Amino acid sequence: MLAVAYALGLLLAAFALTFALPIGCSLVMGDGLWPKFLLAAALAGGMGATLAAASARLKRELRARDGFLLVTLGWLVLSAAAAVPLLLVLPVSFTDAYFEAMSGLTTTGSTVLSGLDALPPSLNFWRASLHWFGGLAIIVMALAVLPLLGVGGMQLYKGQAPGPAKEERLTPRITETARSLWLVYALITAAGIVSLRICGMSWFDAICHAFSAVGLGGFSTHDRSIGYFDSAAVELTLIALMVIASLNFARHFIALRRLSLDTYRADPECRTIFVILAVSVIGIAALLTWHGVYPGFLTALRHSAFNVVSQATTSGLTSQDYQQWPVFAPYWMLFLSCIVCSTGSTGGGIKMFRTLLLARQAGRELKLLVHPAAMAPVRIGGRAIPDTVGHAVLAFIFLYFMTVAFFTFALLIAGLGFEPALAASVASINNTAHGFGPPGAVHNYHGLTALQTWLCTAAMLLGRLEIASVIVLATPAYWRK
Repeated sequence: MLAVAYALGLLLAAFALTFALPIGCSLVMGDGLWPKFLLAAALAGGMGATLAAASARLKRELRARDGFLLVTLGWLVLSAAAAVPLLLVLPVSFTDAYFEAMSGLTTTGSTVLSGLDALPPSLNFWRASLHWFGGLAIIVMALAVLPLLGVGGMQLYKGQAPGPAKEERLTPRITETARSLWLVYALITAAGIVSLRICGMSWFDAICHAFSAVGLGGFSTHDRSIGYFDSAAVELTLIALMVIASLNFARHFIALRRLSLDTYRADPECRTIFVILAVSVIGIAALLTWHGVYPGFLTALRHSAFNVVSQATTSGLTSQDYQQWPVFAPYWMLFLSCIVCSTGSTGGGIKMFRTLLLARQAGRELKLLVHPAAMAPVRIGGRAIPDTVGHAVLAFIFLYFMTVAFFTFALLIAGLGFEPALAASVASINNTAHGFGPPGAVHNYHGLTALQTWLCTAAMLLGRLEIASVIVLATPAYWRK
């Protein structure tokens, strides 16, 4: 436990450095909030250094089981540190500030704040920065820094990494893997910022929305989200960023290293994601045209493309109030958020690999009903998948749906209606913003009670850490020596 405390202290102290971004933004924009962020950084750095120093004498190499405790405590503690500037600046409760911070770091994008257009620029920038760090950078930072300080990083990687990516390495050393992913993440973000600026956004809006899109989070600097800009060019650029972020970042690294798109063509997840998105965008555009929501198919296609891709990739940025669309559309988009994102991406949900594996496994079982003696291994991308992987995926799917059911019923007990309870449960676990608020603000959760807010906060954490990494801490076997 003390070894985990030492690593947690180092992580918190390192996280204090991230406050340099909003401090710089405050100085440039002149909103006068830099002392608040400096105080928050000092608190995080001081507490982290104190915790690390107090447990330094008993530090040791982390074991695999330590990783699960570290990532869970890490997200809890870092969210508390990230909430401090909100508490210092805004008249919000700790519950709302912690929800906002957890939503940022888990790249969920649900918000309890209104009046975003009038919010101090550095505070909006901080919210967007949480998406960027939460999406991938904070994981990569921990992988790169902890081994250099004598704390193993692979355990953290296994506890945090999604699905089969747990066993993938791009390079022989985990620190080199971290450096490679950091470089790809930064290059994609920089390209997104420049592209959004060319499309007409200010540099400030371009940076904030690139952070949100690459992290697949839903925070915006405006209450109307992307609808504020009313620009097809901005929407198209963000669609590209969100699709890129929903794919495996290992593929991006390989594609850049080889200067070839062959790695995407060979990836069954990638092919399936593109097909599902294309069919869904065209289908919902046709539905909107049929119901007369928009005057023509091209207009419907534009709005369908942005909002379907945004919800499916678990981003949550919006250009239209899709709750006013025919009821099939928002629920189909919520369903897509469960399955579309690739393993190794910054998105949430079940992930496409697991979806493909379950589909192939169901096909095999149907075949065995007709030919019981047939040899029918489950294959994805031409590779036979061991039965142990299939069993693990089935266990995850069971935990996923039981978690959705648990939080839905818990929100019902807490006084929420069935439709918002189900939508909030699924959206929070998938780490996407969906389903609340007045027209034009479809993911504002400010109307929830404190209990409902904490339930959604817990669901976001479980979803970000893929459920099992947290639930395992509640098993007696984990604590048994």
